[in-house]
Amino acid sequence: MRLSNKVAIVTGGGSGIGLAIAAAFVREGAQVVICGRDRKKLDAAAKQLGASCVAVSADVSDAEEIKTLVDATLQSFQRINVLVNNAGVLLAGTAESLSEDDWDQTFNINVRGLWLLSRAVLPHMRAAGGGSIINMASVLSLTGARNRVAYAASKGAVLQMTKAMALDHAAENIRVNCICPGMVETEMIAQFIQDEAAKQQRRAMHPVGRFGQPEDIAGAAVLLASDESSWITGAAFPVDGGYTAT
Repeated sequence: MRLSNKVAIVTGGGSGIGLAIAAAFVREGAQVVICGRDRKKLDAAAKQLGASCVAVSADVSDAEEIKTLVDATLQSFQRINVLVNNAGVLLAGTAESLSEDDWDQTFNINVRGLWLLSRAVLPHMRAAGGGSIINMASVLSLTGARNRVAYAASKGAVLQMTKAMALDHAAENIRVNCICPGMVETEMIAQFIQDEAAKQQRRAMHPVGRFGQPEDIAGAAVLLASDESSWITGAAFPVDGGYTAT
C-alpha cells in the first residue's frame, strides 16, 4: 500500500483523470476527498470508491468554497498530505477569436484555482511534516498548438508555478511537481475528436499509436504522491505517448 496513512484532495475528481487518480489512491491505501462542481457526478464517484472517499462540491476559483473544501477534509480525515490540482477547462480559440470571458474562465480555473487551493493546504502540509502537491499541466505547457492560446498560456503558467512553489517549499519537505499529459480520452477532449478523420490525425501525433487513458496519468500521480518520489520536486513529467519527443 504505497499511500497508506496519506490523506489526499483531488480536484476535478468526479470523472476522467481525476476519478482515475482518486481510484488509484484509494487502492494504494489513501483516504481521498474528491471535489468538483457537478454534485451528481461526485456522489456517484464517491459511492464507487467506497468509505475511503468523501465528495465535497466546490468551485476551485472561489476562495470561500476552497475554505469549505479544506475544512471538510480536516473534519473527515484530520490532516492533508497530498493535493492533486486536476480541475481544468479547455476553451478553444485564437487570440482574436477568444472572448474576454473565455480567457478569464480559463485562468480562473486553471491558474487561480491552483494557487488558491495550494495556498490553503500549505499550512496543513507543514503541520503534517511535509506533503506533495501535484499539478496537472499539459504537453501544451511545453509546446504550442493551433487554436489553444488561452489553454496553452494557462498550462505554461502551471508549469512555472510548479517550479517556483517547489523552490519556495523544498526546505519544508513539501514537494511540488506537475504531470504533462498528452491527449487523454476524457469528456474534455471528446468535442475535438468527434469524427474519424480528427481521431486519426490526433492519434498520429502520439508515436505509441494511441490516445492516453486516465489510468495512464493515475500511475504517475501515485508515484509523485508516494514516498518513492521523496527526492523529486520542481519536475515536469510528460505522460504523452511520445508526443513531446517528436
